[in-house]
Amino acid sequence: MQKLPIGIQSFAKLRNDDCLYVDKTEVIHRLITSGTTFFLSRPRRFGKSLLVSTMEEIFKGKKSLFRGLWIEDNWDWTVTNPVIRMDFGEINNGTPESLQKDLEDVIALIAQQHNITLTRTGAGSFAELIEKLHQSTRQQVVVLVDEYDKPIIDNLTNLKVADENRAILHAFYQLLKAADEHLKFLFLTGVSKFSKVSIFSGLNNLIDITLEAQFATICGYTQAELEFYFDAYIVELAQKHECSKQEAIEKIKYWYDGYSWDGETFVYNSFSTLMFFRQQVFKDHWFATGSPTFIVNILKEHNDIQALLEPIPMQAERFDSFDIQTINPRILMFQTGYLTIKKIQKNAFGELRYILGLPNEEVNRALTAHLFAAHAAIDVADVDTTRSDMMEQLLDGDPKSFERNLQAMFARIPNQLWGKDEKYYHSMLLLWLNMLNFKVDAEVNTDKGRIDAVWTWNERVVIAEIKYAAANNDDNDGNKARPVSTNALLNAALKQIRKRRYYERYAGENKRIALLGVAFAGKEIACRMEELS
Repeated sequence: MQKLPIGIQSFAKLRNDDCLYVDKTEVIHRLITSGTTFFLSRPRRFGKSLLVSTMEEIFKGKKSLFRGLWIEDNWDWTVTNPVIRMDFGEINNGTPESLQKDLEDVIALIAQQHNITLTRTGAGSFAELIEKLHQSTRQQVVVLVDEYDKPIIDNLTNLKVADENRAILHAFYQLLKAADEHLKFLFLTGVSKFSKVSIFSGLNNLIDITLEAQFATICGYTQAELEFYFDAYIVELAQKHECSKQEAIEKIKYWYDGYSWDGETFVYNSFSTLMFFRQQVFKDHWFATGSPTFIVNILKEHNDIQALLEPIPMQAERFDSFDIQTINPRILMFQTGYLTIKKIQKNAFGELRYILGLPNEEVNRALTAHLFAAHAAIDVADVDTTRSDMMEQLLDGDPKSFERNLQAMFARIPNQLWGKDEKYYHSMLLLWLNMLNFKVDAEVNTDKGRIDAVWTWNERVVIAEIKYAAANNDDNDGNKARPVSTNALLNAALKQIRKRRYYERYAGENKRIALLGVAFAGKEIACRMEELS
Protein backbone atom coordinates (compact mmCIF):
# COMPACT_ATOMS: atom_id res chain seq x y z
CA MET A 1 0.00 0.00 0.00
CA GLN A 2 1.63 3.22 -1.18
CA LYS A 3 1.54 6.28 1.05
CA LEU A 4 -1.39 8.60 0.49
CA PRO A 5 -0.21 12.04 -0.75
CA ILE A 6 -2.39 14.06 1.61
CA GLY A 7 -1.48 17.73 1.51
CA ILE A 8 1.26 17.21 -1.10
CA GLN A 9 0.96 19.64 -4.01
CA SER A 10 4.48 19.16 -5.37
CA PHE A 11 4.73 16.48 -8.07
CA ALA A 12 8.46 16.06 -7.41
CA LYS A 13 7.92 15.50 -3.68
CA LEU A 14 5.07 13.08 -4.36
CA ARG A 15 7.20 10.97 -6.70
CA ASN A 16 10.40 11.14 -4.65
CA ASP A 17 8.50 10.03 -1.54
CA ASP A 18 6.95 7.11 -3.46
CA CYS A 19 3.42 8.25 -2.78
CA LEU A 20 0.38 6.96 -4.62
CA TYR A 21 -0.18 8.87 -7.87
CA VAL A 22 -3.21 8.47 -10.11
CA ASP A 23 -1.64 8.81 -13.56
CA LYS A 24 -3.10 11.89 -15.28
CA THR A 25 -0.22 12.36 -17.72
CA GLU A 26 -2.11 11.13 -20.79
CA VAL A 27 -4.85 13.77 -20.44
CA ILE A 28 -2.21 16.38 -19.54
CA HIS A 29 -0.30 15.49 -22.72
CA ARG A 30 -3.53 15.89 -24.71
CA LEU A 31 -3.92 19.39 -23.28
CA ILE A 32 -0.38 20.73 -23.65
CA THR A 33 -0.13 19.50 -27.25
CA SER A 34 -3.52 20.85 -28.35
CA GLY A 35 -2.93 24.60 -28.00
CA THR A 36 -1.08 27.30 -26.11
CA THR A 37 -3.43 29.33 -23.89
CA PHE A 38 -5.89 27.68 -21.49
CA PHE A 39 -8.02 28.31 -18.42
CA LEU A 40 -9.45 25.66 -16.04
CA SER A 41 -11.90 26.21 -13.20
CA ARG A 42 -12.27 23.61 -10.46
CA PRO A 43 -13.32 23.83 -6.78
CA ARG A 44 -10.76 24.10 -3.99
CA ARG A 45 -8.81 21.01 -2.89
CA PHE A 46 -9.45 19.33 -6.24
CA GLY A 47 -5.85 18.78 -7.34
CA LYS A 48 -5.30 21.95 -9.38
CA SER A 49 -1.98 22.77 -7.72
CA LEU A 50 -0.66 19.24 -8.26
CA LEU A 51 -1.75 19.48 -11.90
CA VAL A 52 0.20 22.73 -12.34
CA SER A 53 3.24 21.22 -10.61
CA THR A 54 3.09 18.17 -12.90
CA MET A 55 3.04 20.42 -15.98
CA GLU A 56 6.02 22.34 -14.60
CA GLU A 57 8.14 19.20 -14.29
CA ILE A 58 7.17 18.02 -17.80
CA PHE A 59 8.26 21.28 -19.43
CA LYS A 60 11.46 21.30 -17.38
CA GLY A 61 12.25 17.86 -18.79
CA LYS A 62 12.42 15.96 -15.46
CA LYS A 63 12.03 12.57 -17.10
CA SER A 64 13.12 10.61 -14.03
CA LEU A 65 10.04 11.77 -12.14
CA PHE A 66 7.77 10.19 -14.76
CA ARG A 67 9.21 6.70 -14.76
CA GLY A 68 6.42 4.17 -15.29
CA LEU A 69 3.83 6.79 -16.23
CA TRP A 70 2.09 7.09 -19.59
CA ILE A 71 4.00 10.18 -20.69
CA GLU A 72 7.45 8.67 -20.13
CA ASP A 73 7.52 7.22 -23.66
CA ASN A 74 5.33 9.87 -25.27
CA TRP A 75 7.30 13.10 -24.74
CA ASP A 76 10.51 14.59 -26.15
CA TRP A 77 12.56 15.02 -22.98
CA THR A 78 15.52 16.55 -24.86
CA VAL A 79 13.64 19.85 -25.27
CA THR A 80 13.08 21.98 -22.16
CA ASN A 81 11.42 25.34 -21.60
CA PRO A 82 11.88 27.99 -18.91
CA VAL A 83 8.90 27.97 -16.56
CA ILE A 84 7.37 30.85 -14.61
CA ARG A 85 5.00 29.52 -11.98
CA MET A 86 2.86 32.01 -10.07
CA ASP A 87 0.90 30.72 -7.07
CA PHE A 88 -1.53 33.34 -5.80
CA GLY A 89 -2.26 31.13 -2.83
CA GLU A 90 1.12 32.23 -1.45
CA ILE A 91 0.69 35.95 -2.17
CA ASN A 92 -0.68 38.37 0.41
CA ASN A 93 -3.99 39.78 -0.86
CA GLY A 94 -5.54 41.43 2.19
CA THR A 95 -5.07 44.89 0.67
CA PRO A 96 -4.40 46.08 -2.88
CA GLU A 97 -1.06 47.50 -1.69
CA SER A 98 0.11 44.17 -0.24
CA LEU A 99 -1.03 42.32 -3.37
CA GLN A 100 0.89 44.71 -5.64
CA LYS A 101 4.03 44.52 -3.50
CA ASP A 102 4.05 40.72 -3.14
CA LEU A 103 3.41 40.33 -6.86
CA GLU A 104 6.39 42.52 -7.73
CA ASP A 105 8.55 40.70 -5.15
CA VAL A 106 7.72 37.31 -6.67
CA ILE A 107 8.57 38.55 -10.17
CA ALA A 108 11.86 40.02 -8.91
CA LEU A 109 12.76 36.75 -7.18
CA ILE A 110 12.15 34.69 -10.34
CA ALA A 111 14.29 37.15 -12.32
CA GLN A 112 17.06 36.85 -9.74
CA GLN A 113 16.98 33.03 -9.94
CA HIS A 114 17.59 33.30 -13.69
CA ASN A 115 20.24 36.05 -13.39
CA ILE A 116 17.98 38.56 -15.13
CA THR A 117 18.02 42.28 -14.35
CA LEU A 118 14.67 44.02 -14.64
CA THR A 119 14.37 47.73 -15.47
CA ARG A 120 10.59 48.12 -15.55
CA THR A 121 8.30 48.36 -12.54
CA GLY A 122 4.74 47.29 -11.74
CA ALA A 123 2.98 44.94 -14.12
CA GLY A 124 5.49 45.84 -16.82
CA SER A 125 8.20 43.92 -14.98
CA PHE A 126 6.29 40.70 -15.63
CA ALA A 127 6.29 41.26 -19.40
CA GLU A 128 9.99 42.14 -19.24
CA LEU A 129 10.74 38.92 -17.35
CA ILE A 130 9.03 36.82 -20.02
CA GLU A 131 10.84 38.59 -22.86
CA LYS A 132 14.30 38.29 -21.28
CA LEU A 133 13.78 34.64 -20.30
CA HIS A 134 12.98 33.87 -23.93
CA GLN A 135 16.01 35.79 -25.14
CA SER A 136 18.45 34.26 -22.65
CA THR A 137 17.35 30.62 -23.09
CA ARG A 138 16.29 30.84 -26.76
CA GLN A 139 13.25 28.80 -25.78
CA GLN A 140 9.74 30.12 -25.44
CA VAL A 141 8.48 30.52 -21.89
CA VAL A 142 5.82 28.47 -20.07
CA VAL A 143 3.65 30.49 -17.67
CA LEU A 144 1.59 28.59 -15.10
CA VAL A 145 -0.73 30.62 -12.85
CA ASP A 146 -2.30 28.79 -9.93
CA GLU A 147 -5.34 30.19 -8.05
CA TYR A 148 -5.45 33.27 -10.28
CA ASP A 149 -8.66 34.48 -8.58
CA LYS A 150 -7.71 34.08 -4.92
CA PRO A 151 -7.15 37.84 -4.35
CA ILE A 152 -10.80 38.31 -5.35
CA ILE A 153 -12.41 35.21 -3.79
CA ASP A 154 -10.77 35.89 -0.42
CA ASN A 155 -12.29 39.38 -0.32
CA LEU A 156 -15.87 38.86 -1.51
CA THR A 157 -17.11 40.14 1.84
CA ASN A 158 -15.23 43.39 1.19
CA LEU A 159 -16.16 44.36 -2.36
CA LYS A 160 -13.99 47.48 -2.37
CA VAL A 161 -10.82 45.44 -1.80
CA ALA A 162 -12.02 42.71 -4.16
CA ASP A 163 -12.60 45.23 -6.95
CA GLU A 164 -9.25 46.99 -6.43
CA ASN A 165 -7.51 43.59 -6.46
CA ARG A 166 -9.38 42.77 -9.65
CA ALA A 167 -7.97 45.90 -11.29
CA ILE A 168 -4.42 44.88 -10.34
CA LEU A 169 -4.95 41.40 -11.76
CA HIS A 170 -6.44 42.85 -14.92
CA ALA A 171 -3.27 44.88 -15.54
CA PHE A 172 -1.17 41.82 -14.76
CA TYR A 173 -3.00 39.40 -17.05
CA GLN A 174 -3.50 41.72 -20.02
CA LEU A 175 0.28 41.82 -20.51
CA LEU A 176 0.25 38.11 -21.28
CA LYS A 177 -1.43 38.61 -24.66
CA ALA A 178 1.22 41.17 -25.70
CA ALA A 179 3.85 38.56 -24.76
CA ASP A 180 2.31 35.95 -27.06
CA GLU A 181 5.40 35.56 -29.30
CA HIS A 182 7.48 34.71 -26.23
CA LEU A 183 5.09 32.08 -24.84
CA LYS A 184 5.17 28.34 -25.43
CA PHE A 185 2.25 27.59 -23.12
CA LEU A 186 0.00 29.56 -20.78
CA PHE A 187 -2.24 27.88 -18.22
CA LEU A 188 -4.38 29.52 -15.53
CA THR A 189 -6.40 27.77 -12.83
CA GLY A 190 -8.88 29.09 -10.32
CA VAL A 191 -12.18 28.44 -8.60
CA SER A 192 -14.35 31.02 -10.34
CA LYS A 193 -14.53 32.37 -13.83
CA PHE A 194 -15.26 36.06 -13.60
CA SER A 195 -16.70 37.99 -16.51
CA LYS A 196 -14.18 38.31 -19.31
CA VAL A 197 -14.77 42.05 -19.38
CA SER A 198 -13.49 42.49 -15.84
CA ILE A 199 -10.50 40.14 -15.76
CA PHE A 200 -9.60 38.58 -19.08
CA SER A 201 -10.44 41.36 -21.55
CA GLY A 202 -6.80 41.38 -22.63
CA LEU A 203 -6.76 37.61 -23.00
CA ASN A 204 -9.45 37.02 -25.60
CA ASN A 205 -7.42 34.11 -26.97
CA LEU A 206 -7.83 32.20 -23.69
CA ILE A 207 -9.51 28.83 -24.21
CA ASP A 208 -11.74 27.83 -21.30
CA ILE A 209 -11.59 24.02 -20.93
CA THR A 210 -13.68 23.91 -17.73
CA LEU A 211 -16.70 22.26 -19.41
CA GLU A 212 -14.89 20.40 -22.21
CA ALA A 213 -15.61 16.67 -22.13
CA GLN A 214 -12.09 15.69 -23.23
CA PHE A 215 -10.67 17.28 -20.05
CA ALA A 216 -13.47 16.34 -17.66
CA THR A 217 -11.20 13.95 -15.74
CA ILE A 218 -8.02 16.05 -15.61
CA CYS A 219 -8.69 16.61 -11.89
CA GLY A 220 -10.39 14.17 -9.50
CA TYR A 221 -10.60 10.37 -9.71
CA THR A 222 -12.86 8.36 -12.00
CA GLN A 223 -14.57 5.20 -10.77
CA ALA A 224 -12.11 3.05 -12.71
CA GLU A 225 -9.14 4.94 -11.25
CA LEU A 226 -10.52 4.60 -7.72
CA GLU A 227 -10.97 0.84 -8.01
CA PHE A 228 -7.56 0.33 -9.66
CA TYR A 229 -5.24 2.60 -7.67
CA PHE A 230 -6.96 2.25 -4.27
CA ASP A 231 -7.77 -1.46 -4.46
CA ALA A 232 -5.73 -2.40 -1.37
CA TYR A 233 -7.40 0.35 0.65
CA ILE A 234 -10.86 -0.79 -0.47
CA VAL A 235 -10.11 -4.37 0.57
CA GLU A 236 -8.90 -3.14 3.96
CA LEU A 237 -12.05 -1.04 4.35
CA ALA A 238 -14.33 -3.97 3.53
CA GLN A 239 -12.61 -6.12 6.13
CA LYS A 240 -12.88 -3.41 8.76
CA HIS A 241 -16.61 -2.85 8.13
CA GLU A 242 -17.32 -6.55 7.63
CA CYS A 243 -18.90 -6.11 4.23
CA SER A 244 -18.16 -7.26 0.70
CA LYS A 245 -15.73 -5.33 -1.48
CA GLN A 246 -18.57 -4.30 -3.82
CA GLU A 247 -20.67 -3.04 -0.91
CA ALA A 248 -17.70 -0.94 0.21
CA ILE A 249 -17.29 0.48 -3.30
CA GLU A 250 -20.97 1.40 -3.53
CA LYS A 251 -20.90 3.22 -0.20
CA ILE A 252 -17.73 5.14 -1.11
CA LYS A 253 -19.39 6.11 -4.40
CA TYR A 254 -22.55 7.30 -2.62
CA TRP A 255 -20.56 9.51 -0.26
CA TYR A 256 -17.76 10.96 -2.40
CA ASP A 257 -18.38 10.47 -6.15
CA GLY A 258 -20.63 12.65 -8.28
CA TYR A 259 -18.70 15.67 -9.59
CA SER A 260 -19.06 16.31 -13.30
CA TRP A 261 -18.30 19.07 -15.79
CA ASP A 262 -19.72 17.38 -18.87
CA GLY A 263 -22.83 15.68 -17.44
CA GLU A 264 -21.56 12.23 -18.43
CA THR A 265 -18.21 11.58 -16.74
CA PHE A 266 -18.22 11.71 -12.95
CA VAL A 267 -15.24 11.95 -10.61
CA TYR A 268 -14.41 11.83 -6.91
CA ASN A 269 -13.05 14.82 -5.05
CA SER A 270 -9.39 13.84 -4.64
CA PHE A 271 -8.96 15.38 -1.17
CA SER A 272 -12.08 13.71 0.25
CA THR A 273 -11.00 10.38 -1.20
CA LEU A 274 -7.51 10.53 0.26
CA MET A 275 -8.74 11.65 3.69
CA PHE A 276 -11.42 8.96 3.68
CA PHE A 277 -8.97 6.16 2.95
CA ARG A 278 -6.65 7.49 5.64
CA GLN A 279 -9.34 7.65 8.34
CA GLN A 280 -11.76 5.04 6.92
CA VAL A 281 -14.69 6.98 8.34
CA PHE A 282 -17.68 8.06 6.27
CA LYS A 283 -18.01 11.74 7.14
CA ASP A 284 -17.44 15.25 5.86
CA HIS A 285 -13.78 15.59 4.84
CA TRP A 286 -13.61 18.19 2.03
CA PHE A 287 -16.38 20.48 3.28
CA ALA A 288 -14.81 20.76 6.73
CA THR A 289 -11.56 22.17 5.32
CA GLY A 290 -13.19 25.28 3.85
CA SER A 291 -15.12 28.25 5.14
CA PRO A 292 -18.70 27.71 3.93
CA THR A 293 -20.10 30.63 5.96
CA PHE A 294 -20.21 32.91 2.92
CA ILE A 295 -22.14 30.34 0.84
CA VAL A 296 -24.50 29.54 3.72
CA ASN A 297 -25.23 33.22 4.32
CA ILE A 298 -26.01 33.77 0.64
CA LEU A 299 -28.38 30.77 0.55
CA LYS A 300 -30.05 31.92 3.74
CA GLU A 301 -30.39 35.47 2.40
CA HIS A 302 -32.03 34.20 -0.81
CA ASN A 303 -34.05 31.51 1.05
CA ASP A 304 -32.70 29.12 -1.57
CA ILE A 305 -33.44 25.70 -0.06
CA GLN A 306 -34.48 24.46 -3.50
CA ALA A 307 -30.82 24.26 -4.50
CA LEU A 308 -30.42 21.37 -2.04
CA LEU A 309 -33.51 19.41 -2.98
CA GLU A 310 -34.11 19.29 -6.69
CA PRO A 311 -32.31 19.70 -10.03
CA ILE A 312 -31.67 23.26 -11.15
CA PRO A 313 -31.75 24.11 -14.88
CA MET A 314 -29.32 26.74 -16.10
CA GLN A 315 -28.53 28.08 -19.56
CA ALA A 316 -24.97 27.70 -20.84
CA GLU A 317 -24.33 31.45 -21.14
CA ARG A 318 -25.00 31.93 -17.41
CA PHE A 319 -21.70 30.25 -16.57
CA ASP A 320 -19.82 33.24 -18.03
CA SER A 321 -21.83 35.85 -16.15
CA PHE A 322 -20.16 35.72 -12.73
CA ASP A 323 -19.51 39.26 -11.55
CA ILE A 324 -18.24 40.64 -8.24
CA GLN A 325 -21.07 43.13 -7.86
CA THR A 326 -23.96 40.80 -8.81
CA ILE A 327 -23.21 37.35 -7.46
CA ASN A 328 -25.58 34.63 -8.63
CA PRO A 329 -25.67 32.24 -5.65
CA ARG A 330 -26.17 29.15 -7.81
CA ILE A 331 -23.30 30.01 -10.14
CA LEU A 332 -21.15 30.55 -7.04
CA MET A 333 -22.28 27.20 -5.61
CA PHE A 334 -21.38 25.46 -8.87
CA GLN A 335 -17.96 27.03 -9.19
CA THR A 336 -17.10 26.36 -5.54
CA GLY A 337 -18.16 22.69 -5.70
CA TYR A 338 -21.45 22.69 -3.79
CA LEU A 339 -23.39 22.03 -7.01
CA THR A 340 -22.29 20.06 -10.05
CA ILE A 341 -23.57 19.20 -13.52
CA LYS A 342 -25.87 16.18 -13.39
CA LYS A 343 -26.68 16.18 -17.11
CA ILE A 344 -26.74 18.42 -20.18
CA GLN A 345 -29.79 18.82 -22.38
CA LYS A 346 -30.10 20.36 -25.85
CA ASN A 347 -33.27 22.01 -27.13
CA ALA A 348 -34.61 22.04 -30.68
CA PHE A 349 -32.42 25.05 -31.51
CA GLY A 350 -29.25 23.34 -30.32
CA GLU A 351 -28.98 25.48 -27.18
CA LEU A 352 -27.48 23.76 -24.15
CA ARG A 353 -29.16 23.62 -20.77
CA TYR A 354 -27.23 22.37 -17.75
CA ILE A 355 -29.01 20.54 -14.92
CA LEU A 356 -27.26 21.22 -11.62
CA GLY A 357 -27.55 19.29 -8.35
CA LEU A 358 -25.65 18.34 -5.21
CA PRO A 359 -22.74 16.03 -6.09
CA ASN A 360 -22.88 13.51 -3.25
CA GLU A 361 -23.85 12.66 0.32
CA GLU A 362 -20.82 14.42 1.83
CA VAL A 363 -21.86 17.79 0.42
CA ASN A 364 -25.56 17.15 1.07
CA ARG A 365 -25.10 16.38 4.75
CA ALA A 366 -22.54 19.09 5.43
CA LEU A 367 -24.32 21.88 3.58
CA THR A 368 -27.69 20.95 5.09
CA ALA A 369 -26.20 20.87 8.59
CA HIS A 370 -24.66 24.32 8.16
CA LEU A 371 -27.88 25.76 6.76
CA PHE A 372 -29.96 24.22 9.53
CA ALA A 373 -27.56 25.58 12.14
CA ALA A 374 -27.72 29.05 10.56
CA HIS A 375 -31.53 29.09 10.52
CA ALA A 376 -31.97 27.57 13.97
CA ALA A 377 -29.16 29.68 15.49
CA ILE A 378 -27.36 26.66 16.96
CA ASP A 379 -23.79 25.51 16.67
CA VAL A 380 -23.00 23.18 13.75
CA ALA A 381 -21.45 20.73 16.22
CA ASP A 382 -24.89 20.30 17.84
CA VAL A 383 -26.64 19.44 14.58
CA ASP A 384 -25.56 15.78 14.50
CA THR A 385 -26.89 15.24 18.02
CA THR A 386 -30.16 16.93 17.09
CA ARG A 387 -30.41 14.82 13.94
CA SER A 388 -29.84 11.54 15.82
CA ASP A 389 -32.39 12.31 18.53
CA MET A 390 -35.06 13.29 16.02
CA MET A 391 -34.45 10.29 13.77
CA GLU A 392 -34.87 7.85 16.67
CA GLN A 393 -38.20 9.43 17.54
CA LEU A 394 -39.46 9.55 13.98
CA LEU A 395 -38.59 5.94 13.21
CA ASP A 396 -41.25 4.89 15.72
CA GLY A 397 -43.78 5.83 13.06
CA ASP A 398 -45.88 7.94 15.40
CA PRO A 399 -47.28 11.15 13.81
CA LYS A 400 -47.24 12.78 17.22
CA SER A 401 -43.46 12.23 17.35
CA PHE A 402 -43.26 13.94 13.98
CA GLU A 403 -45.22 16.87 15.37
CA ARG A 404 -43.07 17.11 18.51
CA ASN A 405 -39.92 17.03 16.37
CA LEU A 406 -41.27 19.79 14.16
CA GLN A 407 -42.19 21.92 17.15
CA ALA A 408 -38.79 21.32 18.73
CA MET A 409 -37.02 22.37 15.56
CA PHE A 410 -38.91 25.65 15.25
CA ALA A 411 -38.57 26.30 18.95
CA ARG A 412 -34.83 26.62 18.39
CA ILE A 413 -35.25 29.54 15.98
CA PRO A 414 -34.92 32.97 17.64
CA ASN A 415 -38.08 35.05 17.58
CA GLN A 416 -36.63 37.74 15.29
CA LEU A 417 -35.76 35.16 12.63
CA TRP A 418 -39.24 33.71 12.20
CA GLY A 419 -40.65 34.22 8.72
CA LYS A 420 -43.91 35.90 7.79
CA ASP A 421 -45.01 33.92 4.75
CA GLU A 422 -45.68 30.33 3.71
CA LYS A 423 -42.52 30.13 1.59
CA TYR A 424 -40.34 30.49 4.69
CA TYR A 425 -42.06 27.65 6.56
CA HIS A 426 -42.15 25.52 3.46
CA SER A 427 -38.40 25.97 3.00
CA MET A 428 -37.66 25.28 6.67
CA LEU A 429 -39.70 22.08 6.65
CA LEU A 430 -37.89 20.85 3.54
CA LEU A 431 -34.51 21.74 5.03
CA TRP A 432 -35.39 19.91 8.24
CA LEU A 433 -36.55 16.77 6.38
CA ASN A 434 -33.40 16.81 4.27
CA MET A 435 -31.27 17.11 7.40
CA LEU A 436 -33.02 14.01 8.76
CA ASN A 437 -31.90 12.20 5.59
CA PHE A 438 -35.33 11.92 3.98
CA LYS A 439 -35.05 12.14 0.20
CA VAL A 440 -37.69 14.76 -0.46
CA ASP A 441 -39.26 15.76 -3.77
CA ALA A 442 -40.42 19.35 -3.45
CA GLU A 443 -43.24 21.04 -5.37
CA VAL A 444 -44.13 17.97 -7.45
CA ASN A 445 -46.36 18.84 -10.40
CA THR A 446 -49.35 16.63 -11.22
CA ASP A 447 -52.18 17.02 -13.73
CA LYS A 448 -54.37 18.34 -10.90
CA GLY A 449 -52.02 20.67 -9.06
CA ARG A 450 -48.69 20.90 -7.29
CA ILE A 451 -47.76 18.82 -4.24
CA ASP A 452 -45.74 20.68 -1.59
CA ALA A 453 -43.56 17.69 -0.69
CA VAL A 454 -43.36 13.91 -1.10
CA TRP A 455 -40.99 11.46 0.60
CA THR A 456 -40.74 7.85 1.71
CA TRP A 457 -40.91 7.08 5.41
CA ASN A 458 -41.12 3.60 6.96
CA GLU A 459 -42.30 1.95 3.72
CA ARG A 460 -44.88 4.66 3.29
CA VAL A 461 -45.12 7.37 0.70
CA VAL A 462 -45.89 10.57 2.57
CA ILE A 463 -47.71 13.29 0.63
CA ALA A 464 -47.54 16.59 2.47
CA GLU A 465 -49.44 19.84 2.11
CA ILE A 466 -48.33 22.90 4.09
CA LYS A 467 -50.70 25.65 5.18
CA TYR A 468 -49.75 28.92 6.82
CA ALA A 469 -51.70 31.79 8.36
CA ALA A 470 -50.45 34.76 10.33
CA ALA A 471 -51.40 34.99 14.00
CA ASN A 472 -54.10 37.51 13.07
CA ASN A 473 -55.62 37.97 9.66
CA ASP A 474 -56.96 41.38 8.72
CA ASP A 475 -60.28 41.55 6.91
CA ASN A 476 -60.87 43.74 3.86
CA ASP A 477 -61.55 46.77 6.06
CA GLY A 478 -58.31 46.40 7.97
CA ASN A 479 -60.05 45.09 11.09
CA LYS A 480 -58.43 42.33 13.10
CA ALA A 481 -60.13 39.03 12.40
CA ARG A 482 -60.20 35.97 14.59
CA PRO A 483 -56.97 33.94 14.38
CA VAL A 484 -57.07 30.94 12.06
CA SER A 485 -56.65 27.76 14.08
CA THR A 486 -54.17 25.03 13.24
CA ASN A 487 -57.11 22.61 13.15
CA ALA A 488 -58.78 24.59 10.37
CA LEU A 489 -55.52 24.72 8.41
CA LEU A 490 -55.02 20.97 8.79
CA ASN A 491 -58.54 20.28 7.57
CA ALA A 492 -57.89 22.48 4.52
CA ALA A 493 -54.53 20.79 3.78
CA LEU A 494 -55.87 17.22 3.90
CA LYS A 495 -59.00 18.18 1.99
CA GLN A 496 -56.84 19.63 -0.79
CA ILE A 497 -54.77 16.43 -1.08
CA ARG A 498 -57.91 14.27 -1.32
CA LYS A 499 -59.83 16.60 -3.60
CA ARG A 500 -56.99 16.88 -6.10
CA ARG A 501 -56.07 13.19 -5.69
CA TYR A 502 -52.35 13.88 -5.40
CA TYR A 503 -51.85 10.27 -4.32
CA GLU A 504 -52.88 8.70 -7.64
CA ARG A 505 -49.41 8.83 -9.19
CA TYR A 506 -48.00 6.78 -6.23
CA ALA A 507 -50.73 4.12 -6.09
CA GLY A 508 -48.71 1.52 -8.01
CA GLU A 509 -45.59 1.59 -5.83
CA ASN A 510 -46.74 -1.17 -3.42
CA LYS A 511 -46.25 1.14 -0.46
CA ARG A 512 -48.76 2.47 2.01
CA ILE A 513 -49.72 6.06 1.27
CA ALA A 514 -49.96 8.58 4.08
CA LEU A 515 -51.46 12.04 3.77
CA LEU A 516 -49.80 14.66 5.95
CA GLY A 517 -51.10 18.12 6.72
CA VAL A 518 -48.70 20.59 8.32
CA ALA A 519 -50.08 23.80 9.78
CA PHE A 520 -48.37 27.00 10.89
CA ALA A 521 -50.76 29.47 12.53
CA GLY A 522 -48.53 32.25 13.71
CA LYS A 523 -46.15 30.35 15.96
CA GLU A 524 -48.56 27.49 16.62
CA ILE A 525 -47.44 24.32 14.84
CA ALA A 526 -49.45 21.15 14.30
CA CYS A 527 -49.61 18.24 11.90
CA ARG A 528 -52.00 15.41 11.17
CA MET A 529 -51.26 12.21 9.31
CA GLU A 530 -53.93 9.99 7.79
CA GLU A 531 -53.53 6.66 6.09
CA LEU A 532 -55.09 6.51 2.64
CA SER A 533 -57.83 3.91 2.79
